[in-house]
Order: sequence, then structure tokens, then C-alpha cells
Amino acid sequence: MKLFVTGGTGFVGSHFIQQALEAGHTVVAQRRPGSRPRLPLSRDPDWVDRPLDGDFHAELSGCDAVVHLAAHTANPPYAPLDECLYWNVFATTRLLQQAAARGVRDILVAGTCFEYGSAAQGQLFVHPGTEARPELTYPISKAAATTSCLGLARHLSLRLQVLRIFQVFGEGEAATRFWPSLRAAATEGRDFPMSAGLQVRDFIAVEDVARQFLLALDFSGVVACQPHVRNVGTGKAQSLLAFAQHWWAHWQAQGKLLPGEMGLRPGELPRLVANVRDIHIA
Repeated sequence: MKLFVTGGTGFVGSHFIQQALEAGHTVVAQRRPGSRPRLPLSRDPDWVDRPLDGDFHAELSGCDAVVHLAAHTANPPYAPLDECLYWNVFATTRLLQQAAARGVRDILVAGTCFEYGSAAQGQLFVHPGTEARPELTYPISKAAATTSCLGLARHLSLRLQVLRIFQVFGEGEAATRFWPSLRAAATEGRDFPMSAGLQVRDFIAVEDVARQFLLALDFSGVVACQPHVRNVGTGKAQSLLAFAQHWWAHWQAQGKLLPGEMGLRPGELPRLVANVRDIHIA
């Protein structure tokens, strides 16, 4: 297949492009001018150095599918809402309209589990049909983007899948996030202060996320105008403390984990674990 991929130098994007190239796909990848992949690639895709709100009509011509992985300020501190809405909603729907104009009907869009917001409260396994109730700027914009993409798919007869990613971690992750911060402390022999770690999450390695997106390129079960929403996770619950203890032992860290030394982030849910069995047809 010939794929048009956005966010090609991002955390998930870098891993997806590597796996897509290894699988024999032709990849045309959008990237912000000056950005570089988060991990070394075995070979380069056909890079398009252009902001996401640019004109991609020429590059979309002849493509079989769009894989939209770009996201604006996916890590805290989040940008203001108007900025998130511009890049995550306007630029996204502009791209999908360009794709449709070039005859590209198969679309994969990366969503986030944080779209569920407070609606996930009390659910052992969050169903992909759960109402979105986000409270922070980035999740609000991603939920708005999902709604816009679902409507646009029905309007333009697209075969759309929205894949909401749960707690992804691994090589190429932003240094300020939990897993890289934990690894840095472990390899440097430092103690690691953290929250009590009672939060329960669905941790999934970035390689597995990329693999699930690659498998989703089989659109045989997706009907035009009936978009699918599903979760990308393991379906397994693990506390943040158990996750930290596993990797601390794996890295043979000499320092100490210090649970309870830090508080929770604002709006942090006690449990967020994916229902990975069901697909929501929107």
C-alpha cells in the first residue's frame, strides 16, 4: 500500500513508519520543517516538510490510505484551547477533505484515551462507545477532532477508524514523561520520587501500538459512512507503582523508588483501562 502518514517524526509516528517500511509499504510522511524522527529509521520515507495545515493534494494523489498520527501538545503542559483546536481539529479535517478530493477513502486517525475524561470514572474497562467528557485543553480538542472526523466520514463516504491509544511508553518518548524519567533515574543511580502510584493504567509498549495501527490497515470490515472507534491497549490493569517496580528491577537500579513523595496531576483518574474487545460503530 501507499500510505500518507502525518506526525512522521513523532513518538508513535517514528515506530509506525519503521514497521510500515519493513512490511513493504510505500510511505509518504508529513513532518514539521526541521523535525527529526524520535528513533533512527532503517531508511527514510518520502518526507514532506510542511506544517499540518498545508496543501497536500499533490502528495495524496495515488495514496491508498491516510494514517493521521500528528497531534498538537500531546504532553503537559498543554497549549491553550484555541491553539489545540486549530491544529487538532481544523488542520485534521482540512487534511481529510483533501484526501477525499484525491480519492483516498481509507483513513486511520489516532485518538487518545484521555478523550473519555470523567466519563471513564467507575468503569473497570472503558468501552469505546463511552461518551467523551474531557476537561483539559488537549483532550477537549482530541474529542472534538474525533466528533468532526466521524461526521466528515459520514458526509464524504470515508472508511474511517479512530484508534484511541491508552498509556503508551517506550523508546522515543518525551523525556519529561514517566517511563523516560524513571529510566534516567535508574541508569544514573538516583532515587526516584513519585506519587503513591495507586493509579491503575493500561500500559502498552509503543511497538505494539504501531503494530495495531499496521494491522488496522486492513479495512475489509469497515463500511463507508459507518466509522469505527476502538481502543488500543492491552486490556490489562496495572498500578503505576507496580509498573515502576517492574522497570526498576529490570534496569537493576541502585537508587530507591520513593512512592508518595509527589502528588497527583490535576484531573488524574484513579483507573483508566481499555476495553479492547469491542468496536463502537458510530
